[in-house]
Amino acid sequence: MFQDLTHSNISKFQVSEFILMGFPGIHTWQHWLSLPLALLYLLALTANILILIIINQEATLHQPMYHFLGILAVVDMGLATTIMPKILAILWFSAKAISLPECFAQMYVIHCFVVMESGIFVCMAIDRYVAICKPLRYPAIVTDSFVVKATVFMALRNSLATIPVPVLAAQRHYCSQNQIEHCLCSNLGVTSLSCDDRTINSIYQLFLAWTLMGSDLALIFLSYVLILHSVLKLNSAEAASKALSTCTSHLMLILFFYTVIVVISITHSTAITLPLVPVLLNVLHNVIPPALNPMVYALKNKELRHGLYKALKLNIKSN
Repeated sequence: MFQDLTHSNISKFQVSEFILMGFPGIHTWQHWLSLPLALLYLLALTANILILIIINQEATLHQPMYHFLGILAVVDMGLATTIMPKILAILWFSAKAISLPECFAQMYVIHCFVVMESGIFVCMAIDRYVAICKPLRYPAIVTDSFVVKATVFMALRNSLATIPVPVLAAQRHYCSQNQIEHCLCSNLGVTSLSCDDRTINSIYQLFLAWTLMGSDLALIFLSYVLILHSVLKLNSAEAASKALSTCTSHLMLILFFYTVIVVISITHSTAITLPLVPVLLNVLHNVIPPALNPMVYALKNKELRHGLYKALKLNIKSN
């Protein structure tokens, strides 16, 4: 009878906060990770702000391709800022507690920004497709109005499609454990603590991945297949090389972005034996692209590199 009463009391108890434990398996020395993570975060903010300043100041960069790059910079800063202050607070001050509403809000914003980044990559792929495959119609198709409409569409699509993620997570009953072996409120990490069935959460997470991220990747793949087909028909090797050079930085970022997502999905199956791997990859995936994206574009894009030299007052000849 006593055991039944205890079980009944536990089942009615709802935790009031979660405890983000940080990186599993290395709690005793995880604070040493704060320095590289803080540097990555600072680099992400500085580089993306610099990109926005350069695009704003350089009249030659007031083009749709660079508008999309500026939007990507804003998304990157938003994604990094959503998670890094809390992670650094955990590592520096052991501020591990997070209320349920804060946790679900962070979950929602992370999903919004990640899917938004995927959507912006689609817009950039379409921009490159029109520029290379239909160059004469490019000024009429990819206009400032197109950039605004595409961005608004992606923002609405992502903000509405990701609402069920925190809503479904909030409907679960958290009655026993409240310690999350993670640095952030991931959907799977949080719902794994629930006392009731979380099948619907897993199904919707999978549905979201296939419908949004999957369709984005398919559109990007199709765009580059058509670009490659068009480039191979060019008679001049120099013209083909020039056409492809405008896509290399974009392709590098896309490959990194989606490859890490696939690796994270695969490593979740090994989380029981190596719980640190998916957590570390998840954190790095949210902070490395924001730091990497502007640097790749600055290094690979002649106009942007020239704008960077001017912004830094460097008298360097751009090749």
